[in-house]
Amino acid sequence: MRKILGTLIITIALLVTGANESWAAPSTYTVKSGDTLSEIAKKHHVSVSKLKAWNNLKSTIIHPKQKLTVVSKGNTVKKTATSKKVVAKTPSRSDEDKVVKEFTVSASAFTANCNGCSGVTATGINLKSNPDMKIIAVDPDVIKLGTKVHVEGYGYAIAGDTGGSIKGNKIDVFFSTKTEAYKWGRKEVKIKILE
Repeated sequence: MRKILGTLIITIALLVTGANESWAAPSTYTVKSGDTLSEIAKKHHVSVSKLKAWNNLKSTIIHPKQKLTVVSKGNTVKKTATSKKVVAKTPSRSDEDKVVKEFTVSASAFTANCNGCSGVTATGINLKSNPDMKIIAVDPDVIKLGTKVHVEGYGYAIAGDTGGSIKGNKIDVFFSTKTEAYKWGRKEVKIKILE
């Protein structure tokens, strides 16, 4: 009983003394292949708009080995013994989607495992290393690369690739297997361009 009581007192003392300890989060992040700005924002508990402002970005396009400021100067994070875990919403999946434009496109499917395919998108995302990513290929004159979208029947995705036959109101949706791509086929779907 004495041992348990001693352990309990030490545990409480450690919790109380460490409850208000501050620490500075790393202020920069080096972009890795396959990263998206929204994933980096979520990981560092900041908004995409803040990341864009802090790094003077005009779009959400980022490149591997790029250094990004992920904490504003002077920010610290407080640790508290009673803090609740905060679940951050992915901006593209929040209840507050702002639809900039909506239109119908002809959507076909692609994989990273075809003859002559490198598996690396026009924005540097390695789809072979990231088979669960939701990426679409677009005509950059119609949908800018890096744009968040919602594709009917496919879900939320990033415009992260281009294609030789993707012109005008055509898109390709990425699937990790040929079976899934063949199952999708070609169809007319609604696409929402998100802010």
